[in-house]
Amino acid sequence: MNSRAVVFFGRSGCGKGTQAKLLAKYFESQGREVIYVETGSTFREITKQDNLLGKNVNNILSNGFLIPVFLPIWIWTGIIVQKFTGNQDMIFDGVCRRKEESVALDSLFDFYKIDNPNIILMNVSKDWSYTRMMERKRADDTPEKIQNRLDWYEKDVIPSVDHFRNRSEYNFIEINGEQSIEKVHEDIIKALVFN
Repeated sequence: MNSRAVVFFGRSGCGKGTQAKLLAKYFESQGREVIYVETGSTFREITKQDNLLGKNVNNILSNGFLIPVFLPIWIWTGIIVQKFTGNQDMIFDGVCRRKEESVALDSLFDFYKIDNPNIILMNVSKDWSYTRMMERKRADDTPEKIQNRLDWYEKDVIPSVDHFRNRSEYNFIEINGEQSIEKVHEDIIKALVFN
């Protein structure tokens, strides 16, 4: 079985996590195994640890800033190194928030010979994103922290997206994220390309 890879991008609150989980269920319904890699929940778990790592990560997240680039790479590469047997599909949610991560992901796909990875950019406006984050009432969704995340999306994540956008080895997909969950999922399934 050829392994498939899908990487989700989009502003905070755009529904990346929801769509990534729906896609994982869709793949599983086709009899495929899936490794779902989501760094945000891992970092929230790390904040509960009573050690230096937990305290530092908690301080960064509680102020709405970006985690240093080595930590997300350590988390998602660790998951793949430990779990990937060559038979699963990979779904990434919340990775490559900086260009350095994108380069690391390139090397992972090269190493494991994953052909034609799909990059999905869920397009939503800043205002739409802000409203959704306020509605979900998560502890780290205060107006100031939300604004920080929207700012670093422009500054740090967009260059990472652009890293993949015009490269022939990737299937770059732009999806209107300001639709119903069902319609976004349908559009994603239609746009995916696999060898």
